[in-house]
This record gives sequence, structure tokens and C-alpha cells, in this order.
Amino acid sequence: MVDYIKESYNELKNHVTWPSWAEAQRLTVVVAAFSVVLALAIWGVDTVFSKLIGLYFDWIKS
Repeated sequence: MVDYIKESYNELKNHVTWPSWAEAQRLTVVVAAFSVVLALAIWGVDTVFSKLIGLYFDWIKS
């Protein structure tokens, strides 16, 4: 386990290319915006399906 942690640390320190602070901030904003858009899209689809199912069951009842 100790070797694994040492190798992981070495990999992160010497072989990973980290983005600049400005690029990390920009990408964070992109991910946050995409998450909001996706959440709104899922909410919209859920609302439409909910109304359709409600109408279907109201139609069956009558």
C-alpha cells in the first residue's frame, strides 16, 4: 500500500500536466454552465412526461 501511494504521488508530481489557474477557472465555469443547462433540460422533459402521464390517467378514469 505504501508503494502504491508513493508511485501515485510520483505520477501526479512528475507525469501529469496540470492546467493553469486561469484555464482551471474557465473550465469550472463551463462545467457549471453545462450542468445548469442539463438540469433544466431534464426538468423540462420530466415536466412534460409528468403532464402527459397525468392526462393519460385522467382520460382512462373518465
